[in-house]
Amino acid sequence: MALEKDPLNLIITGVGGQGNVLASQIVASAGIKEGLYVTVGETYGASQRGGPVMSHVRFSLQAQCGPLISEGQADIVVGLEPVEALRVVAEFGNPKTRVIVNPRPIYPIWVLSGQAKYPPVEEVLGKLEELVDRVEVVRVTEDGETPLPANVLMMGALAASGMVPLAIASFEEAMKEILAPKDVELNLHAFRKGAEAMTRG
Repeated sequence: MALEKDPLNLIITGVGGQGNVLASQIVASAGIKEGLYVTVGETYGASQRGGPVMSHVRFSLQAQCGPLISEGQADIVVGLEPVEALRVVAEFGNPKTRVIVNPRPIYPIWVLSGQAKYPPVEEVLGKLEELVDRVEVVRVTEDGETPLPANVLMMGALAASGMVPLAIASFEEAMKEILAPKDVELNLHAFRKGAEAMTRG
C-alpha cells in the first residue's frame, strides 16, 4: 500500500439530502480495512435538505491527522452536485487536484423561486477544467424504476478511478457492514454502475 501523498486529502461535497455523510463513511471504512489511518470531518451550511454539505476525509500511513483540510490542499474532490463541486474547488482545490463530478444539478430554493439563475452545467464543468488537473464527469443512465443513490454511485466511480489506493472489494465490504441488509443490493448495484461509468470513460 502506497499513498502518492501523505496525508491524501479527499473532499466529498453535495447538498443536504444527497447522502454525503454515508459516502464519507463508506470510503473511510474502506481505508481502515486496508490499514490506513483515516480521519473524517463534516461541515454543513444550511444543512437541511438543499443546503451545502462537505465531508473531509484524510488518509495517512503514519498518523491520525486533524479532521479538516486546509484551503488549497484537496487532492481529490468528489462532487455529488456540479455547482457545489465548483464552490469547493474554488476554496480547496489547486492545479494538481483531481475531480469526479455528477453533472446532474440540484436547484436550490432561491433558483426554484426565481431569485437566482443556475449557471449552465457545461459552463460549470468547463470552469472546473480550468482550475484543476483532471475532471471526470460521471454520466449514468438509470436502468430501472428505482433511482440509483447518487452518493453510492459516485463512490463506485471513485473506487474505479484509481485516485484512492483502495480495492473495490474493500468498498463493497464496508457497504455490507454499514448499510441495512434491505438496502445492500440496490446500493451495490449503484456502486457497480458508477465503477462501470468510470472505466468506460
